[in-house]
Amino acid sequence: MKKLRAYFTLLLITLLIGVFMFCKKDSKSKQDLTQRNRKTQMDIQKQTFGKLPDGREIILYTLVNGEGMEAQIMTYGATLVSLKVPDSQGNLEDITLGHYSLQGYLEASPYFGATVGRYANRIAHGKFTLDGVKYQLPTNEREHHLHGGTKGFDKRVWQAKAVHKQKAVGVEFQYLSPDGEQGYPGNLSCTVTYFLTKDNQIKIKYQAETDKSTPLNLTHHSYFNLDGQGKGDILDHILMINAHKYTPVNEDLIPTGEIRSVKETPLDFTSPRKIGSRIDKVEGGYDHNYVLDKSENNLVLAARVEGPDSGRVMELYTTEPGIQFYSGNFLEGTIEGKNSEIYHQHYGFCLEPQHFPDSPHHPDFPSTILRPGEKYHSFSVYKFYTQ
Repeated sequence: MKKLRAYFTLLLITLLIGVFMFCKKDSKSKQDLTQRNRKTQMDIQKQTFGKLPDGREIILYTLVNGEGMEAQIMTYGATLVSLKVPDSQGNLEDITLGHYSLQGYLEASPYFGATVGRYANRIAHGKFTLDGVKYQLPTNEREHHLHGGTKGFDKRVWQAKAVHKQKAVGVEFQYLSPDGEQGYPGNLSCTVTYFLTKDNQIKIKYQAETDKSTPLNLTHHSYFNLDGQGKGDILDHILMINAHKYTPVNEDLIPTGEIRSVKETPLDFTSPRKIGSRIDKVEGGYDHNYVLDKSENNLVLAARVEGPDSGRVMELYTTEPGIQFYSGNFLEGTIEGKNSEIYHQHYGFCLEPQHFPDSPHHPDFPSTILRPGEKYHSFSVYKFYTQ
């Protein structure tokens, strides 16, 4: 009898241990499934990124598309702080130059990832005449006006809210630029919306209205390195620009007013070429506005870039008539960026969709004047994949 009782006791203990182990395994499986589901879900999170010297809080939004891509955008300058994209092996890396702290942007940022305005690029001598009225703007690059002046849209705090769509998550930024700000006429209401889509695209939509006629030219100013930020120069990146013409400039990078063919010049990227293959033949490096091969305000492929080591590819589509290609010429090893990386010359490239530089002085260029009752619209798409 004692042996029988001991047998049943041992059997009961064995059964209880088996049930416990099954439940534990089942619980772990459910946790693993929950974690996998989280990774495949689109998500938006926000956090404090820091405070300005006047105490205003800057918010950082993190967008996740569930397919391995992540974007971070802050309310200071409606700035893209980080863009993490998988390479051909599935490794996730940040491919934009910048800083992981607000202080970095306050101390040393040549427009890293910023929304630029009111007028992207240059206006000669910071002057223009509109409807018979002369306007003087701040001159912050030699004797000329660059990227909206000494305190353009890149240095303003934007109001923001999260936006959810079926196959995208985003952030809508709003800013009211008052009449006379940086010398520009009119109260200008601006909205810039970033979307991260399920199929690895960053979409940027610009909208604006004014109560007084004003020049307006908005763009996005990320510095890209498709092999990963801080991982050397971009001279071996392969670039195609869908433009057979460009706007020549003088020694101050101000357009002469001419529109010239890129054929048989080192500015010809109509066929894919390494960025560095002829850069030594371009004084100072590339910093040129290309006239895109398009006739209407429709969305077209403007440029395509391949990272030589990562297998990442970026395609840029835009409704704008031009694109500024900048090869990071003024990065001089003086800026310590993300992960304490030092940014040397050509460590990043910019492709800035835009109207042409200095358009207020060139009536033959597409107009950049927004008038009361009109609505400004611009749209750009950055598409990422691997090969």
